[in-house]
Amino acid sequence: MEGKPLRIWKKAMYFPNRKLIANKWWEEFKKVWHIAGPAIITSVSVFSLDFITAAFVGQLGDVELAAVSEVQNVLLGFIFGIMLGLGSALETLCGQAVGAGEFNMLGIYLQRSWIISMVTTLLLTPAYVFASRILRLLHQDPKISDLAGKYAIWIIPEIIASALNYPTEKFLQAQSKVWFMAFSSILTLAIHVLLNWIFVTKLGMGLVGAAIAGNISFWILTVVKIIYIVGGWFPEAWTGFSYLAFKSLTKFLKLSISSAVMLCLEVWYYTAVILIVGGLKDAAIAIDSISICMNLQVWTLMVALGFSISASVRVSNELGAGNPKAAKFTVGVNVLISAIVGVFFAVIILATKNQFPRMFSKEQHVISETSKLGYILALTIFISSIQPVLHGVAIGAGWQFLVAIVNFGCYYGLGLPIGAILGYKTNLGVQGVWSAMLGGSLLQTIILFVIIGRTNWHKEALQAEERVRTFGGPVESQLGS
Repeated sequence: MEGKPLRIWKKAMYFPNRKLIANKWWEEFKKVWHIAGPAIITSVSVFSLDFITAAFVGQLGDVELAAVSEVQNVLLGFIFGIMLGLGSALETLCGQAVGAGEFNMLGIYLQRSWIISMVTTLLLTPAYVFASRILRLLHQDPKISDLAGKYAIWIIPEIIASALNYPTEKFLQAQSKVWFMAFSSILTLAIHVLLNWIFVTKLGMGLVGAAIAGNISFWILTVVKIIYIVGGWFPEAWTGFSYLAFKSLTKFLKLSISSAVMLCLEVWYYTAVILIVGGLKDAAIAIDSISICMNLQVWTLMVALGFSISASVRVSNELGAGNPKAAKFTVGVNVLISAIVGVFFAVIILATKNQFPRMFSKEQHVISETSKLGYILALTIFISSIQPVLHGVAIGAGWQFLVAIVNFGCYYGLGLPIGAILGYKTNLGVQGVWSAMLGGSLLQTIILFVIIGRTNWHKEALQAEERVRTFGGPVESQLGS
Protein backbone atom coordinates (compact mmCIF):
# COMPACT_ATOMS: atom_id res chain seq x y z
CA MET A 1 0.00 0.00 0.00
CA GLU A 2 2.89 2.34 0.75
CA GLY A 3 4.21 1.94 -2.77
CA LYS A 4 1.08 3.27 -4.50
CA PRO A 5 1.13 6.81 -3.00
CA LEU A 6 4.82 6.97 -3.80
CA ARG A 7 4.17 6.09 -7.46
CA ILE A 8 1.37 8.67 -7.64
CA TRP A 9 3.68 11.32 -6.17
CA LYS A 10 6.41 10.48 -8.67
CA LYS A 11 3.95 10.78 -11.56
CA ALA A 12 2.71 14.09 -10.19
CA MET A 13 6.30 15.34 -10.13
CA TYR A 14 7.25 13.83 -13.50
CA PHE A 15 4.45 15.13 -15.72
CA PRO A 16 4.65 18.79 -14.61
CA ASN A 17 8.43 18.70 -15.13
CA ARG A 18 7.99 17.19 -18.56
CA LYS A 19 5.43 19.85 -19.43
CA LEU A 20 7.74 22.55 -18.11
CA ILE A 21 10.61 21.26 -20.25
CA ALA A 22 8.34 21.06 -23.31
CA ASN A 23 7.21 24.65 -22.77
CA LYS A 24 10.82 25.75 -22.39
CA TRP A 25 11.76 24.09 -25.69
CA TRP A 26 8.75 25.61 -27.44
CA GLU A 27 9.55 29.12 -26.21
CA GLU A 28 13.17 28.81 -27.32
CA PHE A 29 12.05 27.25 -30.60
CA LYS A 30 9.96 30.37 -31.33
CA LYS A 31 12.84 32.69 -30.39
CA VAL A 32 15.18 30.79 -32.67
CA TRP A 33 12.84 30.92 -35.66
CA HIS A 34 12.05 34.59 -35.03
CA ILE A 35 15.70 35.27 -35.83
CA ALA A 36 16.62 32.30 -38.04
CA GLY A 37 13.59 32.52 -40.36
CA PRO A 38 14.22 35.98 -41.81
CA ALA A 39 18.00 35.41 -41.51
CA ILE A 40 17.64 32.35 -43.76
CA ILE A 41 15.65 34.38 -46.27
CA THR A 42 18.37 37.04 -46.22
CA SER A 43 21.28 34.59 -46.50
CA VAL A 44 19.69 32.58 -49.32
CA SER A 45 18.72 35.72 -51.21
CA VAL A 46 22.19 37.29 -50.96
CA PHE A 47 23.98 34.09 -51.97
CA SER A 48 21.50 33.62 -54.79
CA LEU A 49 22.89 36.78 -56.35
CA ASP A 50 26.05 34.83 -57.27
CA PHE A 51 23.94 31.71 -57.87
CA ILE A 52 21.87 33.59 -60.48
CA THR A 53 25.01 35.05 -62.05
CA ALA A 54 26.51 31.55 -62.42
CA ALA A 55 23.26 30.24 -63.93
CA PHE A 56 23.14 32.99 -66.60
CA VAL A 57 26.88 32.79 -67.35
CA GLY A 58 26.70 28.98 -67.55
CA GLN A 59 24.55 29.36 -70.67
CA LEU A 60 27.40 31.25 -72.38
CA GLY A 61 29.82 28.30 -72.24
CA ASP A 62 31.92 26.10 -69.96
CA VAL A 63 34.99 28.39 -70.11
CA GLU A 64 32.91 31.43 -69.07
CA LEU A 65 31.35 29.46 -66.22
CA ALA A 66 34.77 28.24 -65.09
CA ALA A 67 36.14 31.82 -65.17
CA VAL A 68 33.28 33.23 -63.08
CA SER A 69 33.49 30.22 -60.75
CA GLU A 70 37.18 30.87 -60.11
CA VAL A 71 36.47 34.53 -59.34
CA GLN A 72 33.54 33.66 -57.06
CA ASN A 73 35.23 30.78 -55.25
CA VAL A 74 38.87 31.92 -55.25
CA LEU A 75 39.06 35.73 -55.32
CA LEU A 76 35.64 36.53 -53.86
CA GLY A 77 36.16 33.74 -51.36
CA PHE A 78 39.49 35.29 -50.36
CA ILE A 79 38.21 38.87 -50.06
CA PHE A 80 34.75 38.11 -48.66
CA GLY A 81 36.28 35.82 -46.06
CA ILE A 82 38.22 38.80 -44.73
CA MET A 83 35.26 41.19 -44.99
CA LEU A 84 32.83 38.79 -43.32
CA GLY A 85 35.38 38.03 -40.61
CA LEU A 86 36.03 41.69 -39.85
CA GLY A 87 32.31 42.36 -39.74
CA SER A 88 31.61 39.39 -37.46
CA ALA A 89 33.42 41.08 -34.56
CA LEU A 90 30.22 43.11 -34.27
CA GLU A 91 28.27 39.91 -33.62
CA THR A 92 30.18 39.45 -30.37
CA LEU A 93 30.34 43.10 -29.29
CA CYS A 94 26.90 44.29 -30.38
CA GLY A 95 25.17 41.08 -29.32
CA GLN A 96 26.59 41.12 -25.80
CA ALA A 97 26.03 44.88 -25.49
CA VAL A 98 22.35 44.43 -26.43
CA GLY A 99 22.02 41.67 -23.84
CA ALA A 100 23.52 43.98 -21.21
CA GLY A 101 21.18 46.81 -22.26
CA GLU A 102 24.07 48.99 -23.45
CA PHE A 103 22.72 50.35 -26.77
CA ASN A 104 24.65 53.61 -26.62
CA MET A 105 27.81 52.25 -28.29
CA LEU A 106 26.30 50.17 -31.10
CA GLY A 107 26.52 52.95 -33.67
CA ILE A 108 30.14 53.61 -32.71
CA TYR A 109 30.97 49.92 -33.11
CA LEU A 110 29.39 50.00 -36.58
CA GLN A 111 31.40 53.03 -37.66
CA ARG A 112 34.64 51.47 -36.41
CA SER A 113 33.88 48.34 -38.40
CA TRP A 114 33.14 50.42 -41.52
CA ILE A 115 36.50 52.19 -41.17
CA ILE A 116 38.45 48.96 -40.75
CA SER A 117 36.59 47.18 -43.57
CA MET A 118 36.98 50.03 -46.08
CA VAL A 119 40.70 50.45 -45.41
CA THR A 120 41.15 46.68 -45.76
CA THR A 121 39.23 46.68 -49.04
CA LEU A 122 41.44 49.38 -50.52
CA LEU A 123 44.53 47.43 -49.51
CA LEU A 124 43.16 44.27 -51.16
CA THR A 125 42.03 45.91 -54.42
CA PRO A 126 45.30 45.04 -56.25
CA ALA A 127 44.36 41.36 -55.88
CA TYR A 128 41.55 42.01 -58.37
CA VAL A 129 43.59 44.21 -60.66
CA PHE A 130 46.23 41.47 -61.00
CA ALA A 131 43.83 38.54 -60.71
CA SER A 132 44.85 37.00 -64.02
CA ARG A 133 48.55 36.91 -63.07
CA ILE A 134 47.75 35.57 -59.61
CA LEU A 135 45.68 32.71 -61.03
CA ARG A 136 48.44 31.87 -63.51
CA LEU A 137 50.97 31.78 -60.67
CA LEU A 138 48.63 29.32 -58.94
CA HIS A 139 48.91 27.09 -62.05
CA GLN A 140 45.37 27.65 -63.23
CA ASP A 141 44.37 27.20 -66.86
CA PRO A 142 45.70 30.24 -68.85
CA LYS A 143 42.52 30.73 -70.90
CA ILE A 144 40.31 30.58 -67.82
CA SER A 145 42.70 32.84 -65.87
CA ASP A 146 42.69 35.58 -68.52
CA LEU A 147 38.90 35.69 -68.68
CA ALA A 148 38.61 35.53 -64.90
CA GLY A 149 41.07 38.42 -64.56
CA LYS A 150 38.94 40.68 -66.76
CA TYR A 151 35.77 39.77 -64.85
CA ALA A 152 37.52 40.43 -61.52
CA ILE A 153 38.36 44.01 -62.49
CA TRP A 154 34.79 44.68 -63.60
CA ILE A 155 33.33 43.68 -60.20
CA ILE A 156 35.53 45.90 -57.98
CA PRO A 157 32.53 48.18 -57.17
CA GLU A 158 30.75 45.10 -55.78
CA ILE A 159 33.66 44.51 -53.37
CA ILE A 160 33.49 48.07 -52.06
CA ALA A 161 29.76 47.72 -51.45
CA SER A 162 30.34 44.48 -49.55
CA ALA A 163 32.82 46.20 -47.23
CA LEU A 164 29.97 48.41 -46.02
CA ASN A 165 27.30 45.71 -46.19
CA TYR A 166 28.71 43.09 -43.80
CA PRO A 167 29.11 45.36 -40.74
CA THR A 168 25.66 46.82 -41.47
CA GLU A 169 24.14 43.33 -41.38
CA LYS A 170 25.78 42.50 -38.05
CA PHE A 171 24.50 45.74 -36.51
CA LEU A 172 20.93 44.84 -37.47
CA GLN A 173 21.22 41.16 -36.55
CA ALA A 174 22.44 41.89 -33.03
CA GLN A 175 19.22 43.82 -32.40
CA SER A 176 17.08 41.13 -34.09
CA LYS A 177 16.06 43.60 -36.81
CA VAL A 178 16.11 40.84 -39.38
CA TRP A 179 12.81 41.18 -41.21
CA PHE A 180 13.82 44.42 -42.92
CA MET A 181 16.98 42.65 -44.13
CA ALA A 182 14.87 39.79 -45.47
CA PHE A 183 12.52 42.05 -47.44
CA SER A 184 15.33 44.17 -48.88
CA SER A 185 17.28 41.05 -49.90
CA ILE A 186 14.30 39.52 -51.70
CA LEU A 187 13.71 42.78 -53.56
CA THR A 188 17.38 42.97 -54.54
CA LEU A 189 17.34 39.36 -55.78
CA ALA A 190 14.33 40.08 -58.01
CA ILE A 191 16.10 43.14 -59.43
CA HIS A 192 19.28 41.07 -59.96
CA VAL A 193 17.43 38.46 -62.01
CA LEU A 194 15.92 41.21 -64.16
CA LEU A 195 19.30 42.94 -64.62
CA ASN A 196 21.01 39.69 -65.67
CA TRP A 197 18.24 38.98 -68.16
CA ILE A 198 18.62 42.46 -69.63
CA PHE A 199 22.43 42.70 -69.74
CA VAL A 200 23.46 39.08 -70.31
CA THR A 201 20.58 37.57 -72.29
CA LYS A 202 18.72 40.43 -73.98
CA LEU A 203 21.64 42.76 -74.76
CA GLY A 204 24.19 39.95 -75.15
CA MET A 205 26.87 41.73 -73.10
CA GLY A 206 28.30 38.46 -71.71
CA LEU A 207 30.53 38.67 -68.64
CA VAL A 208 30.56 42.46 -68.73
CA GLY A 209 26.78 42.45 -68.41
CA ALA A 210 26.94 39.97 -65.52
CA ALA A 211 29.44 42.21 -63.72
CA ILE A 212 27.29 45.32 -64.22
CA ALA A 213 24.25 43.50 -62.85
CA GLY A 214 26.21 42.36 -59.79
CA ASN A 215 27.59 45.83 -59.07
CA ILE A 216 24.17 47.48 -59.21
CA SER A 217 22.51 44.78 -57.10
CA PHE A 218 25.08 44.86 -54.29
CA TRP A 219 24.95 48.64 -54.04
CA ILE A 220 21.16 48.56 -53.83
CA LEU A 221 21.42 45.94 -51.07
CA THR A 222 23.89 48.05 -49.10
CA VAL A 223 22.45 51.54 -49.51
CA VAL A 224 18.93 50.49 -48.51
CA LYS A 225 20.16 49.13 -45.16
CA ILE A 226 22.35 52.14 -44.44
CA ILE A 227 19.39 54.47 -45.06
CA TYR A 228 17.34 52.34 -42.66
CA ILE A 229 19.98 52.73 -39.93
CA VAL A 230 20.71 56.45 -40.26
CA GLY A 231 17.09 57.42 -41.00
CA GLY A 232 15.99 57.63 -37.36
CA TRP A 233 14.68 54.11 -36.69
CA PHE A 234 17.43 53.43 -34.11
CA PRO A 235 17.38 56.45 -31.74
CA GLU A 236 19.28 54.63 -28.97
CA ALA A 237 21.80 52.73 -31.09
CA TRP A 238 22.50 55.35 -33.80
CA THR A 239 23.05 58.94 -32.70
CA GLY A 240 24.97 60.06 -35.78
CA PHE A 241 28.55 59.96 -36.97
CA SER A 242 31.05 60.55 -34.18
CA TYR A 243 34.78 61.04 -33.71
CA LEU A 244 34.54 58.27 -31.08
CA ALA A 245 34.63 55.86 -34.01
CA PHE A 246 38.35 56.64 -34.34
CA LYS A 247 39.07 55.96 -30.67
CA SER A 248 40.00 52.54 -29.29
CA LEU A 249 40.45 51.25 -32.84
CA THR A 250 43.38 49.08 -31.76
CA LYS A 251 41.33 46.99 -29.33
CA PHE A 252 38.52 46.75 -31.83
CA LEU A 253 40.96 45.75 -34.56
CA LYS A 254 42.36 42.90 -32.47
CA LEU A 255 38.96 41.26 -32.08
CA SER A 256 38.18 41.96 -35.74
CA ILE A 257 41.40 40.25 -36.82
CA SER A 258 40.64 37.20 -34.66
CA SER A 259 37.18 36.99 -36.23
CA ALA A 260 38.64 37.44 -39.72
CA VAL A 261 41.26 34.72 -39.21
CA MET A 262 38.63 32.26 -37.94
CA LEU A 263 36.28 32.78 -40.87
CA CYS A 264 39.03 33.19 -43.47
CA LEU A 265 40.48 29.79 -42.61
CA GLU A 266 36.97 28.41 -43.17
CA VAL A 267 36.24 30.23 -46.44
CA TRP A 268 39.75 29.84 -47.86
CA TYR A 269 39.49 26.09 -47.32
CA TYR A 270 36.99 25.95 -50.17
CA THR A 271 39.13 28.35 -52.18
CA ALA A 272 42.14 26.04 -51.80
CA VAL A 273 40.04 23.09 -52.93
CA ILE A 274 39.16 24.95 -56.16
CA LEU A 275 42.86 25.66 -56.72
CA ILE A 276 43.76 21.98 -56.23
CA VAL A 277 41.02 20.93 -58.65
CA GLY A 278 42.21 23.57 -61.12
CA GLY A 279 45.47 21.66 -61.53
CA LEU A 280 43.80 18.35 -62.38
CA LYS A 281 43.46 16.92 -65.88
CA ASP A 282 40.59 18.51 -67.86
CA ALA A 283 40.61 21.52 -65.54
CA ALA A 284 37.52 23.23 -67.00
CA ILE A 285 35.34 20.15 -66.50
CA ALA A 286 36.78 19.52 -63.02
CA ILE A 287 36.23 23.14 -61.92
CA ASP A 288 32.73 23.22 -63.39
CA SER A 289 31.65 20.03 -61.63
CA ILE A 290 32.98 20.92 -58.20
CA SER A 291 31.79 24.53 -58.54
CA ILE A 292 28.25 23.34 -59.27
CA CYS A 293 28.37 21.17 -56.13
CA MET A 294 29.86 23.98 -54.08
CA ASN A 295 27.18 26.38 -55.28
CA LEU A 296 24.50 23.97 -54.08
CA GLN A 297 26.33 23.21 -50.85
CA VAL A 298 26.84 26.89 -50.10
CA TRP A 299 23.18 27.55 -50.99
CA THR A 300 22.09 25.05 -48.33
CA LEU A 301 24.79 26.49 -46.08
CA MET A 302 22.96 29.81 -46.28
CA VAL A 303 19.99 28.11 -44.63
CA ALA A 304 22.25 26.78 -41.89
CA LEU A 305 23.74 30.26 -41.62
CA GLY A 306 20.33 31.45 -40.46
CA PHE A 307 20.68 29.19 -37.44
CA SER A 308 24.29 30.29 -37.04
CA ILE A 309 23.07 33.88 -36.79
CA SER A 310 20.33 32.81 -34.39
CA ALA A 311 22.84 30.95 -32.20
CA SER A 312 25.23 33.90 -32.24
CA VAL A 313 22.54 36.45 -31.37
CA ARG A 314 20.84 34.30 -28.72
CA VAL A 315 24.14 33.22 -27.06
CA SER A 316 25.63 36.72 -27.06
CA ASN A 317 22.40 38.30 -25.80
CA GLU A 318 21.99 35.76 -22.98
CA LEU A 319 25.64 35.96 -21.94
CA GLY A 320 25.49 39.76 -22.02
CA ALA A 321 22.37 39.59 -19.84
CA GLY A 322 24.12 37.24 -17.39
CA ASN A 323 21.99 34.14 -18.20
CA PRO A 324 24.51 31.30 -18.75
CA LYS A 325 21.92 28.48 -18.53
CA ALA A 326 19.77 30.10 -21.21
CA ALA A 327 22.86 30.49 -23.43
CA LYS A 328 23.66 26.79 -23.06
CA PHE A 329 20.06 25.77 -23.73
CA THR A 330 19.76 27.75 -26.97
CA VAL A 331 22.84 25.97 -28.35
CA GLY A 332 21.04 22.62 -28.19
CA VAL A 333 17.85 23.95 -29.78
CA ASN A 334 19.70 25.58 -32.69
CA VAL A 335 21.83 22.48 -33.39
CA LEU A 336 18.83 20.14 -33.36
CA ILE A 337 16.71 22.24 -35.73
CA SER A 338 19.60 22.83 -38.14
CA ALA A 339 20.47 19.10 -38.21
CA ILE A 340 16.89 18.21 -39.16
CA VAL A 341 17.00 20.73 -41.99
CA GLY A 342 20.34 19.26 -43.11
CA VAL A 343 18.85 15.77 -43.38
CA PHE A 344 16.03 17.17 -45.52
CA PHE A 345 18.44 18.78 -48.01
CA ALA A 346 20.71 15.72 -48.14
CA VAL A 347 17.75 13.54 -49.12
CA ILE A 348 16.81 15.96 -51.91
CA ILE A 349 20.35 15.87 -53.33
CA LEU A 350 20.42 12.07 -53.31
CA ALA A 351 17.04 11.92 -55.04
CA THR A 352 18.06 14.40 -57.78
CA LYS A 353 21.77 13.67 -58.25
CA ASN A 354 21.27 13.01 -61.97
CA GLN A 355 19.08 16.06 -62.53
CA PHE A 356 20.46 19.04 -60.54
CA PRO A 357 23.64 19.46 -62.69
CA ARG A 358 21.42 20.37 -65.66
CA MET A 359 20.49 23.60 -63.89
CA PHE A 360 24.03 24.87 -64.48
CA SER A 361 25.35 23.31 -67.65
CA LYS A 362 24.25 21.85 -70.97
CA GLU A 363 27.55 19.99 -71.43
CA GLN A 364 27.00 16.25 -70.98
CA HIS A 365 30.52 15.57 -69.66
CA VAL A 366 30.06 18.25 -66.98
CA ILE A 367 26.66 16.81 -66.02
CA SER A 368 28.13 13.30 -65.76
CA GLU A 369 31.10 14.33 -63.57
CA THR A 370 28.88 16.40 -61.29
CA SER A 371 26.43 13.52 -60.80
CA LYS A 372 29.27 11.32 -59.53
CA LEU A 373 29.74 13.72 -56.61
CA GLY A 374 26.11 13.39 -55.46
CA TYR A 375 26.72 11.05 -52.49
CA ILE A 376 29.67 13.06 -51.17
CA LEU A 377 27.72 16.29 -51.64
CA ALA A 378 24.75 14.95 -49.63
CA LEU A 379 26.97 14.01 -46.67
CA THR A 380 28.79 17.35 -46.89
CA ILE A 381 25.48 19.20 -46.76
CA PHE A 382 24.48 17.35 -43.59
CA ILE A 383 27.78 18.19 -41.84
CA SER A 384 27.56 21.77 -43.09
CA SER A 385 24.11 22.14 -41.56
CA ILE A 386 25.53 21.67 -38.06
CA GLN A 387 28.93 23.29 -38.44
CA PRO A 388 27.80 26.94 -38.88
CA VAL A 389 25.68 26.76 -35.73
CA LEU A 390 28.78 25.83 -33.75
CA HIS A 391 30.57 28.77 -35.35
CA GLY A 392 27.69 31.01 -34.35
CA VAL A 393 28.07 29.84 -30.76
CA ALA A 394 31.80 30.58 -30.92
CA ILE A 395 31.21 34.10 -32.26
CA GLY A 396 28.48 34.80 -29.72
CA ALA A 397 30.78 33.72 -26.89
CA GLY A 398 33.90 35.41 -28.31
CA TRP A 399 35.97 32.26 -28.99
CA GLN A 400 37.24 33.38 -32.40
CA PHE A 401 40.92 32.79 -31.72
CA LEU A 402 40.37 29.29 -30.33
CA VAL A 403 38.24 28.24 -33.30
CA ALA A 404 40.85 29.70 -35.68
CA ILE A 405 43.41 27.28 -34.25
CA VAL A 406 41.00 24.35 -34.65
CA ASN A 407 40.22 25.36 -38.23
CA PHE A 408 43.87 25.57 -39.17
CA GLY A 409 44.68 22.12 -37.82
CA CYS A 410 41.66 20.34 -39.31
CA TYR A 411 41.62 22.04 -42.69
CA TYR A 412 45.22 22.83 -43.52
CA GLY A 413 46.91 20.15 -41.45
CA LEU A 414 44.61 17.32 -42.54
CA GLY A 415 42.01 18.08 -45.23
CA LEU A 416 44.05 19.84 -47.92
CA PRO A 417 47.23 17.69 -47.80
CA ILE A 418 45.20 14.49 -48.02
CA GLY A 419 43.02 16.05 -50.74
CA ALA A 420 46.09 16.88 -52.84
CA ILE A 421 47.41 13.34 -52.46
CA LEU A 422 44.07 11.73 -53.38
CA GLY A 423 43.58 14.15 -56.27
CA TYR A 424 47.00 13.88 -57.91
CA LYS A 425 48.42 10.53 -56.80
CA THR A 426 45.33 8.37 -57.26
CA ASN A 427 42.61 8.02 -59.86
CA LEU A 428 39.98 9.55 -57.57
CA GLY A 429 40.43 13.07 -58.97
CA VAL A 430 37.70 15.48 -57.88
CA GLN A 431 36.04 12.83 -55.69
CA GLY A 432 39.29 12.34 -53.76
CA VAL A 433 39.75 16.07 -53.18
CA TRP A 434 36.15 16.51 -52.00
CA SER A 435 36.32 13.44 -49.71
CA ALA A 436 39.39 14.80 -47.94
CA MET A 437 37.72 18.19 -47.56
CA LEU A 438 34.75 16.46 -45.95
CA GLY A 439 37.07 14.62 -43.55
CA GLY A 440 38.59 17.89 -42.34
CA SER A 441 35.13 19.42 -41.82
CA LEU A 442 33.93 16.37 -39.88
CA LEU A 443 36.93 16.48 -37.55
CA GLN A 444 36.43 20.20 -36.93
CA THR A 445 32.76 19.65 -36.09
CA ILE A 446 33.58 16.91 -33.58
CA ILE A 447 36.20 19.08 -31.84
CA LEU A 448 33.80 22.02 -31.57
CA PHE A 449 31.17 19.75 -30.01
CA VAL A 450 33.72 18.68 -27.40
CA ILE A 451 34.69 22.30 -26.66
CA ILE A 452 31.07 23.38 -26.25
CA GLY A 453 30.30 20.33 -24.09
CA ARG A 454 33.13 21.22 -21.70
CA THR A 455 32.32 24.94 -21.50
CA ASN A 456 31.72 26.66 -18.17
CA TRP A 457 28.86 28.94 -19.20
CA HIS A 458 28.84 30.85 -15.91
CA LYS A 459 32.43 31.85 -16.56
CA GLU A 460 31.53 32.88 -20.12
CA ALA A 461 28.80 35.19 -18.77
CA LEU A 462 31.34 36.91 -16.51
CA GLN A 463 33.72 37.33 -19.43
CA ALA A 464 30.92 38.84 -21.52
CA GLU A 465 30.29 41.40 -18.78
CA GLU A 466 33.98 42.26 -18.77
CA ARG A 467 34.07 42.52 -22.57
CA VAL A 468 31.18 45.01 -22.61
CA ARG A 469 33.08 47.19 -20.12
CA THR A 470 36.36 46.88 -22.03
CA PHE A 471 35.05 47.74 -25.50
CA GLY A 472 32.67 50.53 -24.65
CA GLY A 473 29.54 51.10 -22.65
CA PRO A 474 28.76 54.06 -20.43
CA VAL A 475 32.38 54.64 -19.44
CA GLU A 476 33.57 55.30 -22.98
CA SER A 477 30.50 57.34 -23.85
CA GLN A 478 31.07 59.59 -20.85
CA LEU A 479 34.71 60.03 -21.77
CA GLY A 480 33.69 61.16 -25.22
CA SER A 481 30.98 63.57 -24.08
